[in-house]
Amino acid sequence: MPAPFEVLANALVIPVPEDPALVLDGCRRLLGPNLYSDLPGAVGDGLAPGTDPAQMLELWQDAAKDLLAALGWHSETVTRPFAGGGSLFFEAPVDQLMTAAYVIEAAWYFTACRILGLDAWPKDRMLGELRRIAALEANPALVRLVDAARSRGIDRLLDDDAITLGHGTGARTWQTDALPEAPDWTALHDVPLALVTGTNGKTTTTRLIAAMGQAGGKVSGLSSTDFVRVGTEVLDKGDYSGPAGARLLLRDPRLELGVLEVARGGILRRGLPVTRARAAVVTNVAADHLGQYGINTVPELAKVKLSVRRVLAPDGWLILNAEDAVVRAAAVEFADRAVWFALDPACDEIRAARQAGRPCGWLQDGVLRLFDGQGERALIAASGVPLSLGGVARYNIENALAAALAAKALGLPDTAIRQVLGSFRSDLTDNPGRANEFAVNGARVFVDFAHNPHSIAAVTSALAAVPARRRFVLLSHAGDRSDEDIRGLVDGAFRLGPDVVVAAENPKYLRGREPGEIPALIRQASRDHGLPPEAILDAASPFDGAKAIVERLEPGDLALLLIHDERDRVFSLLQSYAA
Repeated sequence: MPAPFEVLANALVIPVPEDPALVLDGCRRLLGPNLYSDLPGAVGDGLAPGTDPAQMLELWQDAAKDLLAALGWHSETVTRPFAGGGSLFFEAPVDQLMTAAYVIEAAWYFTACRILGLDAWPKDRMLGELRRIAALEANPALVRLVDAARSRGIDRLLDDDAITLGHGTGARTWQTDALPEAPDWTALHDVPLALVTGTNGKTTTTRLIAAMGQAGGKVSGLSSTDFVRVGTEVLDKGDYSGPAGARLLLRDPRLELGVLEVARGGILRRGLPVTRARAAVVTNVAADHLGQYGINTVPELAKVKLSVRRVLAPDGWLILNAEDAVVRAAAVEFADRAVWFALDPACDEIRAARQAGRPCGWLQDGVLRLFDGQGERALIAASGVPLSLGGVARYNIENALAAALAAKALGLPDTAIRQVLGSFRSDLTDNPGRANEFAVNGARVFVDFAHNPHSIAAVTSALAAVPARRRFVLLSHAGDRSDEDIRGLVDGAFRLGPDVVVAAENPKYLRGREPGEIPALIRQASRDHGLPPEAILDAASPFDGAKAIVERLEPGDLALLLIHDERDRVFSLLQSYAA
């Protein structure tokens, strides 16, 4: 019987040297397809600020190969250099993933000791410990079950001490120490499943696809950064864009169609939660959360996002934004299987797809159009899509095209797609936190959770086309962003042409900053844009900032409240004016 996860997690303490010149920035089990491989494995990230990163990575890989050979493993090691360090990965059986993580750490230990000139454990001692853990973790029944499911085309979801085969109405979960010899395979099956990733637009696209599934007569569900929902029931609120959200959704026995919002962090920490899907969407890729897990550049981030392709069935659709240069560059090696969408019908990818008979979607003469590989048809006028704000919110037209293509990949009818595109709104019911509009004293107030320069610029560019007498913007942010990031947020906000900016503190999210630091950066960046000091107001919190703006609004004004905390209080405030 395999040891419980808690035992394995504390089974070995390797005395890794603590030296700022060489830092092991974590070892992780990747339970599913990932940045490096279609198969699970383990990865570690090493930082070498005080030595040669290339030499470090070479020695680390050599040490891992040596340990793997001594253990009788035949895994190929994969390295990924990045600025100031590198990552090391290798595949491992599903019942040896913790052992694999220890091998990564042990290899780093020997590497660090060698570079720093320190004495290390004898190799035989380390191998003895690794063999002991491998024996504790071994679970041949788990390997057999996963292999049998794969051969039958059935997905699996791994947890620390449990496994689920199938999805939703065809799912069954067992503890890994009580696995069946012969499950009832006739009762196990997957449901139509789509994954959605990208820097911005993930949640809206996820919600659209799930709504299309519901309109198509399926009990549809989604996992997202805000909640997990099946049908109309919210199972839990919170950030569920990682593996935990996928498990909560796909284990629900009512589910007939699923949509997973997949964030960068979950992919890098644990790999993708599933191994089989019919559609994978990448909305766009822009700078956000760089500097974590060795992902320091936008092209590196794009490769992480595009790892969703690894879960697609042979006939699955990889749905990509043809107008995103970063996505296009990252997809070069598998562009021939991409299903592109674009606002420009003349872009090279759309023209090539149509000529080759590959599905695609585009905007032409103000109408969303789809080509399914056989025939072209009009879906709906952009002006008839409420999310587009009359056609000016072009980023939401992109999201609508992506969702429509994903819905087709899931087998949904055009009637369901049109119904949702024509009725889905930016309100607290359909799409909370995404350009939600309120009427206050004859002014139009929009609330959005946009939190990076790319998303803020998209929202402000759309709202800049909305006539207004005066324009107000509320800005705040968590303290774990760089000064440059904060200036970028302000740059994006100024696409709206604000007459008044409120710089709000985020007291719960200082994250290492001194009180007042972030508002001061917002004030200075606003002055750099030419706004006079008297037009820049301070607020102690997002709610106080929203209240300060609301109290100043007059008929014909427009306000954009970019909030990340105290959301419910802000919504209640605005609803009290609308009541």
